[in-house]
Amino acid sequence: MDSLTGFLDRKACMREIDRLASQARQDETPLCVLWIGLDRFRQVNTSFGHEAGDNVLAMLAYRLKTQADPEAILGRIGGDEFVVILPRTPMPGAEIAADRIHRILQAPLEVGQVALRQACSIGLALLDLTERPLDVLERADRAMHDAKRAGGNQTAVAGEERITGRFGTELAREELAIEERLHEALENGGLALHYQPILNLADGSLEACEALMRCNSRGASIQPNQFIPVAEKTGLIIRLGEWTMLTAARLADHLIQIGRPTKIAVNVSRAQLTAPKFRQVLYGVLACSDVPPGLIELELTESLFMDTSETVRNNLAAAVEAGFPLAIDDFGTGYSCLAYLKDLPARKLKLDRAFVKGLPEDRKSFAIIRTITQLAADLGMTIVAEGVETDAQRDILAEAGVTALQGFLLSYPLPETELETWLATHY
Repeated sequence: MDSLTGFLDRKACMREIDRLASQARQDETPLCVLWIGLDRFRQVNTSFGHEAGDNVLAMLAYRLKTQADPEAILGRIGGDEFVVILPRTPMPGAEIAADRIHRILQAPLEVGQVALRQACSIGLALLDLTERPLDVLERADRAMHDAKRAGGNQTAVAGEERITGRFGTELAREELAIEERLHEALENGGLALHYQPILNLADGSLEACEALMRCNSRGASIQPNQFIPVAEKTGLIIRLGEWTMLTAARLADHLIQIGRPTKIAVNVSRAQLTAPKFRQVLYGVLACSDVPPGLIELELTESLFMDTSETVRNNLAAAVEAGFPLAIDDFGTGYSCLAYLKDLPARKLKLDRAFVKGLPEDRKSFAIIRTITQLAADLGMTIVAEGVETDAQRDILAEAGVTALQGFLLSYPLPETELETWLATHY
């Protein structure tokens, strides 16, 4: 049974609030919205793994669906955020409903050997019949964040002030527009990969090229920091990831044919690695491109390597078995536990640019880089520093023992044709 059946998505929530607000104005009846944010839910994923986290979400959603007011309209706005719309309900009734939701969600829930009591923060807003329908959602969202800032596990009632800025539904509208443009780009050839070279420090030889997605729709580009979060929220990241892997593999095969064999690094998202069909995707890429798997490097964040769910473990094993080299991306932004390095199947570690940007003046960052580099080198790992922009950064990274560099100092990300020219010059 799918516990999220019966929950509206963001787009449907907006349509429903429009309809119910019109009905409330016509009938002169109250309408309340509860915006529910699970408190510290990231700790559940970190402690038990994302598969267990998904199960917890499904069980909590089932409780909401089966025990909420029969007239309530339920929606799921984000990964750990829900909305409850209460037609014909005045503020006192909505406050009672919020108290009941707190009790419903905090009832003990067994996760492994732990009895989890999931707290939540609730923002409550009453529709002002003179405001835009979506404003009541936005005020409830803001109130929920107020409840979180106050310590969580409580309900905050929104005031009558209008909300400006990019919170809640304002942001949701932007994301919906980006989602639509992403679909158009997928269907109409608006996606492209640019490739940024990674060079070995010792001799300047080419270590790899990282594939970075670019998106152009309706004659205008969308920045990665805009479309990647939307793709992750909507599940489009799986299609984008598969397209990236296949496109990069075909380029790698082409470069072999012209005598420029080059390893291409592609980023793998959490959604891809937690998908049961990831193994089939890997073998499908090899079959369609006829490229040796050793030329396609999979970059994953630290947290993905630490995920203990069975699906992730199996998918990592499948990648290693198939011959794909693995790299730890953005090291230093997640678990950053050096003790784990000896057990990971990755043979490359990429230092996050946050360590590099303050060099050479930031001696603390230098000390951290040197420590990580020495340990990783002893484990036989290649160490790449990302975000290198100056000669001074290059020199001090060489002093720290870093193996390879990536950044604007060496090259900007290049379209495929420009990469071929760069490779011809470099070789």
